[in-house]
Amino acid sequence: MASLKKIARRSFLVGSAAILGGVAFGTYKYHQPAPNPLEPGAGKAVLNPFVFVDQSGVTLIAPRAEMGQGVRTSWAALIAEELDVDPNAVNVIHGPAAKAYYNSAMMAEALPGRGYNASDFQHSLGQVVGNFSKFLDLQVTGGSSSMKDGFERMRRAGASARETLKEAAAQKLGVSRALLETKDGHVLAPGGVTLSYAELAVEAAGIAPQEVELRPAAQWKYIGKTVPRIDMVAKVTGTAGFGVDTRIPGMKFAAIKQNPHFGAGMRSFDASAAEAMAGVEQILDLGDAVAVVGSNTWLAQQAVNAITVDWEPASYPQTTEGLFAEIAASFDGSANSTLRDDGDVDDLPEGAEVIEAEYQLPYLAHATMEPMNATALYTGDALEIWAPNQGPTVLQKSAAELAGLETEAVTVHTTYLGGGFGRRIEVDYADRAVQIARQMKGTPVQLTWSREEDMRHDFYRPGAIGRYRAAIKDGKAVMVHGKIAAQSTTQEGAGRMLGLPMSGPDKGHVDAAFNQPLAIPNFRVEGYITKPMIPVGFWRSVAASFNGFFSDSIIDEMAHKAGRDPLEFRLELARAEWEPGAKVLETVRDMSGWSGKTPEGIGRGVAFAYSFGTPVAQVIEVADQDGQIAIKNAWIAADLGTAVDPRNVEAQLFSGLAYGLSAACFGEITFDGGAVQQENFPDYDAIRMPSMPRVEVAVLQEQKHMGGAGEPGTPPAAPALANAIFDLTGTRARRLPLMHDFDLLS
Repeated sequence: MASLKKIARRSFLVGSAAILGGVAFGTYKYHQPAPNPLEPGAGKAVLNPFVFVDQSGVTLIAPRAEMGQGVRTSWAALIAEELDVDPNAVNVIHGPAAKAYYNSAMMAEALPGRGYNASDFQHSLGQVVGNFSKFLDLQVTGGSSSMKDGFERMRRAGASARETLKEAAAQKLGVSRALLETKDGHVLAPGGVTLSYAELAVEAAGIAPQEVELRPAAQWKYIGKTVPRIDMVAKVTGTAGFGVDTRIPGMKFAAIKQNPHFGAGMRSFDASAAEAMAGVEQILDLGDAVAVVGSNTWLAQQAVNAITVDWEPASYPQTTEGLFAEIAASFDGSANSTLRDDGDVDDLPEGAEVIEAEYQLPYLAHATMEPMNATALYTGDALEIWAPNQGPTVLQKSAAELAGLETEAVTVHTTYLGGGFGRRIEVDYADRAVQIARQMKGTPVQLTWSREEDMRHDFYRPGAIGRYRAAIKDGKAVMVHGKIAAQSTTQEGAGRMLGLPMSGPDKGHVDAAFNQPLAIPNFRVEGYITKPMIPVGFWRSVAASFNGFFSDSIIDEMAHKAGRDPLEFRLELARAEWEPGAKVLETVRDMSGWSGKTPEGIGRGVAFAYSFGTPVAQVIEVADQDGQIAIKNAWIAADLGTAVDPRNVEAQLFSGLAYGLSAACFGEITFDGGAVQQENFPDYDAIRMPSMPRVEVAVLQEQKHMGGAGEPGTPPAAPALANAIFDLTGTRARRLPLMHDFDLLS
């Protein structure tokens, strides 16, 4: 096919254009992507398509990062559904940084409202608002939004390609397009005539793109079915290209040492010991950090470790206790938001029993398997970057500013990601590579952070405190009043990403708290914003990761106080509010054989959370195993509306559970002397195979609108486990990680 480099350096295509013997397709209308920039002049064509057809077949240029969630395969299936090709016959490559590859689904999440009760008009409004992402250069992967973003856009691109190729065949054969069919990458004509898409590509390039209605669900062959992963063979055989696999002729390797005190600078450093080490080629002063460039990563890392640095001190509280004192002090100020305020939480009926509880969750690291890395080549008038990233346009803009270049002079290559979880929406690791490359003009340099550097320089999930007051009467929930305090990932993380001040009520800060589909007559949730201290960012399921624990734990405490079955207690509240929420609870009840009774030595807990458009219910079973608590079984039920690939959704829900259990059991970032105490996996453990439960997943497709898959499995994990431990031990967990208060099998 045409060189991707040539494609990547042009703007975005609307419709189709001839590029080196091929034809490209995309959708480009005001209510979809941006105004049409296709204004060819002097024989030039501008191009950044979604679908490209040439002599080699069909290529999908996917602008969403593949970090294990299967987005390449699912988007290929969406194209294939309308284009009549086998998804595994579609070549998939990551698109360049381009405004037109904006994420149309993320902005919609910022609209006011609880989400689950949104009307068709509100959903339509969300789609319109989502298109404003193009003005913010939001080409990002995150927010469990890839399928919502691509579901219609990719199908329309495939449908337009199919009908345009058919029109090319019709004109070539002198027959009506209505007489033609498509199958397996070919156009079929009466009389047994067959023309491949490759044969028709050049002719199709000269035809105005055809617009047709999308096929109804009854005709789908791939959507809703399990499709083999396109990237599986490459990953199994070790041929998939991750960031650290990047190799450029003449490349050097770098390691870095940064101030462990966030936001502070560097007074001086002594590199005399490093200078004498073999393989060291340059030692670079980055102003607030020091880097070593050498002949390989290992040697560079040993050398940078030998450098002694006099760091400036931290300006925030020096200890974990001091930081949480600041979080607690946030409650003394005014609430940033009160997005749910039903009834009157202060006017309780006579005889109501009141529960008061305070919950606390720690700061958390992302701990991606592939450490932070980026490769950069700076030539003076251009910059090229290879990086596993979740936001190519965000990275491109930041790199351009740092290098003093126009954004068009910066080319971003997005590799496979060895884990993202929100960490790689940030651009600090790429910015550091650019700083080094500028001092190594003309030489490509790969910067790889050590695991210790990675762990101690993250953008962490905020530490959070939830203060709840609740009441029950006659076995019924009559009141919940929640107050939540933490640093704001919206104000800090989104502010960095967009380069804009973020103000107003922070909906994301109270996600999975204010918008739980439970019919409680007096229900109030307030969000309190803690001032910036530790750098915080987007962590898998963001604030829902702690609010899911807060909001479900109080429900469990209410159920037990009322003497009710915890699952039936939730089910009663969900049925009266939103049927899809009730349905996932019913499903997980039936899957697990929930009876409300557990034998001696066994504990069961249930949890329910709504986030990213998806209701999820989980049941976890634990057992006393020689005095230790073993997690034995887990059941998950989720309703995503339409599941493009149910088996892939199962995998993501399983993954979300595992990520949530790891954090619940062992995850915490603590501070002393202003620095992170954890340095590597022995200090920041994950759930291991012997302690991972057997998991069964049910994917429902009953709600009207599509929900997310990558993150909603995480919020219920911690409360389901904590509730199971309470059932086993009679001890209530109000803080995480659980390892501090319980003897867990690991």
